[in-house]
Amino acid sequence: MYKHIFFDLDHTLWDHDENAKIALQEVFVAFDLPARGIASFDAFYQSFNAINRRLWLAYEKGQISQATLRYDRFRMVFSTFGVNNHNICDTLTDTYLAICPRKTNLIPYTQEILRYLQPKYPLHIITNGFNDVQSIKMECSGLRPLFHHVVTSQDSGYKKPDTQMFEYALDLVQAKPKECLMIGDTFYTDVLGAMRSGMDAVFFNPNDQRHIERPTFEISHLRELKGII
Repeated sequence: MYKHIFFDLDHTLWDHDENAKIALQEVFVAFDLPARGIASFDAFYQSFNAINRRLWLAYEKGQISQATLRYDRFRMVFSTFGVNNHNICDTLTDTYLAICPRKTNLIPYTQEILRYLQPKYPLHIITNGFNDVQSIKMECSGLRPLFHHVVTSQDSGYKKPDTQMFEYALDLVQAKPKECLMIGDTFYTDVLGAMRSGMDAVFFNPNDQRHIERPTFEISHLRELKGII
């Protein structure tokens, strides 16, 4: 039924939450954040997650730049704790970005399902992540050899859910929309973007998120893809 399979990367294959948590623990200790006024790692981690999600949504909507997303996160986290000395924030950002992409935790069943699919279909990535970071993630986690193309927002000039990003990917693999399947964890960007471009889409929904429109398929763990493709 399908000739090409596209995956999102973060939260779908690469375990962003776990890898980010480990990297944040390392910078929390390395920069001695308790001595700077941020006593609790758990509070630091929760604050970062909330701010990071908000900034990523703004970035995907074209409201902020890549630099703003990268470098404002820790300034905003510090301010949440009443720490207004932001002198180390840029260095902390660079350290975090050097550490985090090299973490190798994957979403459960990632390797199993990719090994199952690879002999049957060409596999590709469509990601709003940045070239330098996503490349490191895929190389360090062993994912890169399993994929033919990695389509980023930087390369395409568009961001999911913009249908032009999916059209760019379709042109790259020389396929029609109905010949391709998109798999991702974010309903708004991955699923709606793909479906509006004419592709079928799998909503990977392990946390049972609510959504209004109906995806082509919905799964709670990656092994369920074996019942679809």
